[in-house]
Amino acid sequence: MAHPLSHWEDGVEALPRETIVDVLENRLREDILSGRHPVGAYLPPERTLADGYSVTRTTLKHAFGRLMQAGLLETRHGVGTRVRDYLRLGGADLLPMLVRHSPDWIGEIFEVRCSIGALIAERAAARATDRQRTELRTLLTAVGDAPDADAVQLADIEVHRALARATGNRVYVLLTNTLFNAYLPVRAALRAPFTDAQVARERLEPVVDAVVDGDEAGARRAAEGYLAATERIMLESLA
Repeated sequence: MAHPLSHWEDGVEALPRETIVDVLENRLREDILSGRHPVGAYLPPERTLADGYSVTRTTLKHAFGRLMQAGLLETRHGVGTRVRDYLRLGGADLLPMLVRHSPDWIGEIFEVRCSIGALIAERAAARATDRQRTELRTLLTAVGDAPDADAVQLADIEVHRALARATGNRVYVLLTNTLFNAYLPVRAALRAPFTDAQVARERLEPVVDAVVDGDEAGARRAAEGYLAATERIMLESLA
C-alpha cells in the first residue's frame, strides 16, 4: 500500500529523520485508535508493516518505541508487537492523545473535572494555610487583570492548581494537572468562559471566598456551580 511518507523516505524531500518518525507515529496512533489495528491484535511483521507504510524498518522501530512508551503497543519477545488494551491497562496520561483523536472524550473529562474539582475545593477550605489563602486572593485578582481570553484562561487554571495545592494532598495536584493536560489539544476552542476577564473573576470568586473563609460545604457548592457553568459554556462553544 502506497503511503504519503514514501516521498520523504526516498529523498525527494529531505526532512530530518525525527520528522519522519513524528509523521509515522501519528499515522500509527490514528490507525490504532480508529480500530484499523484492533486492541489485542498483533501487528504484521516489521518488514511487511514498513513496506506498507513505505518507510524503513529503522523509522518503524523508532515509532514503535514511542507508542510503547505511550502505552498503546507492547512487544512479546519472539512473538511480535500487539496493540495494548489501553482502556483496561492504560493511565490518565493517555487522555491528551485520546482527546486529540476524538473530542468525544471532553464530556467524560468534564464529568470527572466537576466531581474532583468540588472535592478539592472542600478539602482546600479545610486545610489551606494563611499563605495559601493569600495566594488564592492574589491569583484571583490576576484573573480579572488578564489582558485577553487566553491569558484569562491560563490565570484561571493557576487558581485551580493553587486550590489543589491547598488540599495538602499531592495526588489532587497531579490529578488537576492531568485534567488540564487532557484538554490542552482543544484548549483554544474552550475559551468562551474567559472572554470577559471581570466576569470570569466574578464567576470564580465565590469558590475562593468560601475556601478563604474555611467554609467546606460552601466551597463544595460554589465549586460545583462554577464548574457546571463553565462546562456548559465550553460545550456550547464546541457544539
